[in-house]
Amino acid sequence: MKVLLINGSPHPKGCTYTALSTVAKQLEKHGLSTQMLHIGHKAVRGCIACGKCAETGRCIFTDDPVNEGIDLLRESDALVVGSPVYYAGPNATLCAFLDRVFYMKSAPYAFKPAAAVVSCRRGGASASFDRLNKYFTIARMPVVSSQYWNSIHGNTAEQALQDKEGLQIMRTLGDNMAWLVKCIAAGKAAGIDHPTPEPWEATNFIR
Repeated sequence: MKVLLINGSPHPKGCTYTALSTVAKQLEKHGLSTQMLHIGHKAVRGCIACGKCAETGRCIFTDDPVNEGIDLLRESDALVVGSPVYYAGPNATLCAFLDRVFYMKSAPYAFKPAAAVVSCRRGGASASFDRLNKYFTIARMPVVSSQYWNSIHGNTAEQALQDKEGLQIMRTLGDNMAWLVKCIAAGKAAGIDHPTPEPWEATNFIR
């Protein structure tokens, strides 16, 4: 069983990485393997809603890590997305990445547990959670909780390591996610499969 962790910070070893690494270590203690994908600081195009991915399952743009993320998520049993907080929201590069990973390609992600982790100096975490969790809930992915909101505080990785409560929250998240992933696997082994989705009835307010 494998969990994909996405580092949405431009800094490879900063506060977001510190939080995700803490989650990963806890998952590994429970026997799960982990892989971290760093989005980095290169440009990630926004989705242009061309719809080509509905035919191929992949994005037409191949010069950024989006297709790599799609492949890794399909291979994984669960997902943790981490982001710094910028103006009370997630990193824009990460949002562009997730828009394209999920748009018209989310069916294979259904019923895989997911969680969002954010790093902030002081405030803005709640709005960031709200944005990130919407990717999961629209894709039928169970959202994994911890003992408090999944945030860590600090301006540097060294400061984040001093946030004892934040680190405990990450460890608890790892415990809870490992438990749910194993429960899902045990259910499948016992013949309990995930729900069968009804055909989608898309509506709007145009008559």
